[in-house]
Amino acid sequence: MADINHFEYGWITPALSYALSVLGSVLGLVCAGRIRTARTTGQRAWWGLLAAWALGGTAIWAMHFMAMLGFAVEGTRIRYDVPLTAASTAIAVVAVGIGLAIVGTGRLNPVRLVAGGIFTGAGVASMHYTGMAAMRLNGSLGYDSLRVVLSVVIAVVASTVALWLAMTVQRGLAIFVSALVMGIAVNGMHFTGMSALSVHRHERVGGVTGAQVSTLLVPIMVAVIFGVVGLLYALLAAPTDDDRAAAAYLDGRRVPEPAAASTPAAAPDPVGLRARSTLGQPGTPFPSRRDTPPR
Repeated sequence: MADINHFEYGWITPALSYALSVLGSVLGLVCAGRIRTARTTGQRAWWGLLAAWALGGTAIWAMHFMAMLGFAVEGTRIRYDVPLTAASTAIAVVAVGIGLAIVGTGRLNPVRLVAGGIFTGAGVASMHYTGMAAMRLNGSLGYDSLRVVLSVVIAVVASTVALWLAMTVQRGLAIFVSALVMGIAVNGMHFTGMSALSVHRHERVGGVTGAQVSTLLVPIMVAVIFGVVGLLYALLAAPTDDDRAAAAYLDGRRVPEPAAASTPAAAPDPVGLRARSTLGQPGTPFPSRRDTPPR
């Protein structure tokens, strides 16, 4: 059995993984709050997608990959299968998205919350072990069944709490504190699952195929940075409840524009002088005595 080191670079990788999980949780909770105030189905779908990316893609998957940077096995290199790694990302985002759809449609109740938590927790656990299966090294992986079950239970409980917070928390300080708690839960699930792992190294050393960590690190970090920037832009550009209330107030205070001026009514002409007179009309010659017929 090979020796495993989960913290090859010391405290740097767990600190960065925790920071990513907190950042993703904050953005995810804020986006989930916009689901509750959305007025149309399209708006709810849009904010649900952003919340799924923030929670599943940043708070869970990016945290998982950052923590894996500190994972090392004595006597073997570690590579990663790119399609399986990408599949683990999709599993995390889709699982969180479906969980948000379950609890976010209709009135929140315990049945919806538990169902969404179970589905999302199973998806998070599947993401973790799919990411582990993407590792390529000179050895075979083994897992302690009890710790695997414990990691799945933690994933389900953490997902249930996360969904409940996403549907109930609204204030800034509460969102930040909730994100700190969610970060602890996500990291706790990851390292519990990692503690269940054992590696039996092969006697014959062969070539290890797959992408190096350094090869995957740059595109992943670029995707995370652009994703976070995009989420921040979407949140800052979208009108808040206060903005809508201010716009409604201004609309109510706006003075209506006056109607177009109508043609002034003609003065009354009871004896018909206007009809008989030709004075003042353009093109009419001035009358003279010669034009008067003899009597």
